Amino acid sequence: MPFIPHSQEDIASMLEVINLNNLEELFDEIPKNLRAEDFKNIPEGLTEQEISRLMLERAAQDGMDLNFIGAGAYQHHIPWAVWDIVSRGEIMTSYTPYQAEASQGNLQLIYEYQSMMASLMGLDCSNASLYDGASALAEAVLMAVRCDKNKSLENNLNGHVLVLGDLSPRYKEVLETLVTHQKIKISYLSSEQVQNLNNLKIWESLNINAVIIPQPSFLGDIQAVDDLVDWAHQENSNKKKSLVIGLVNPIAMSLLKPPGEWGNNKNLELNGVDIACGEGQSLGVPLSLGGPYFGFMCCKKNWVRQMPGRIVGRTVDLDGKEGFCLTLQAREQHIRRAKATSNICTNQGLLVAAGTIYMALMGFNGLKQVAMQCHLNALSLKNKLENLDQIKIISQGLFFHEFVIELPDFISASRVIEKMAEQNIQAGFNLGANQLLICSTEVHTPADHDRYVSALSYILQELQVERVLSQESVLC
Repeated sequence: MPFIPHSQEDIASMLEVINLNNLEELFDEIPKNLRAEDFKNIPEGLTEQEISRLMLERAAQDGMDLNFIGAGAYQHHIPWAVWDIVSRGEIMTSYTPYQAEASQGNLQLIYEYQSMMASLMGLDCSNASLYDGASALAEAVLMAVRCDKNKSLENNLNGHVLVLGDLSPRYKEVLETLVTHQKIKISYLSSEQVQNLNNLKIWESLNINAVIIPQPSFLGDIQAVDDLVDWAHQENSNKKKSLVIGLVNPIAMSLLKPPGEWGNNKNLELNGVDIACGEGQSLGVPLSLGGPYFGFMCCKKNWVRQMPGRIVGRTVDLDGKEGFCLTLQAREQHIRRAKATSNICTNQGLLVAAGTIYMALMGFNGLKQVAMQCHLNALSLKNKLENLDQIKIISQGLFFHEFVIELPDFISASRVIEKMAEQNIQAGFNLGANQLLICSTEVHTPADHDRYVSALSYILQELQVERVLSQESVLC
């Protein structure tokens, strides 16, 4: 529905009904010292034509850089139909459903989203949804500690969680911000350390409530998740069973074994993570200044009552007609605050709608093709970079669509990123010092890869010449 502002006659008529002379009287209870002064830096209003031109000019400033950054937010092709549907008024302007009589259409959309996410993760239940991947991980930790009530804890802790694999520094920061004040300790092992299971033996004497397994890891490595799940779930004289949280890329899960099936146990019921979570941006949500986008969470049925967020169920009415309704609500808006499982979760309804439409359009085979093309493109770029004498490929094991390179000691990653940006190429994610995390997805072509390698080779030579000249000037 188009926006039609009130006319002066409309405003005067409404003020007359409530017996006021002007709009200022409507806000007379607000003390003058709290009121904002006139917005002096706000320009005069523009026409629709003028504002459209202004926005196009500013959008053009973003350029059309080749993007190889990744690191948690990925550039994928999004079919035009996704946001054409999401932009419809009944979806774009609808708010999160709180009441039982909420729109059946919105509730069915959320139910379909939950069904597809649970299927993709190989688990029983899904919520809809969470703020982003980082807060979804923190919520998963809080949920795991709530679920594991039988462990004796030491040092006045409420919980202890072990991370098995490289974790994003952003996720680590959010995780520690949200859980350490709950007296939950977080310990970390790198992906390289967990390649040898003997490194885990020292942890068997400790009471670990849950382990977090990133797949792929932040540095792009595909981990031996079956062995890690078996270790976490095993019980012996020294070790009690720990819950497992899989932090996963949803696109990758269409190609790799889903978290609900991780493990080598012949009794399949003993396999699988207890909770899977992550960032949903790659499912039809465009890059937008780093987000936030939407976080997802799935779990085994045993733990569904501890899952934060909104869950929609399917039922029938007295006449046998199918209907959808909110169920197992555990938000502070719905029940007593002390009983809520979370006070920061949200539906992120618009982005979940985009994710639902994207998954429905692509289908499982479509998602698998996207994942395979991502991997093949990253492998192709990695192989081309191996031909450059100046760099070293750090990622030598299995990887999905991200890998790490090391630049010469005298060249910083930040300097290369700056120089590549001048060539309209976003070179990758700065890991610090002289290491760079590079991502390639299905949107890249062989010509894009050749352009990247050529630009990087030229820049490395240029920086090497600068270094030599600098040394010669010092000698002179």
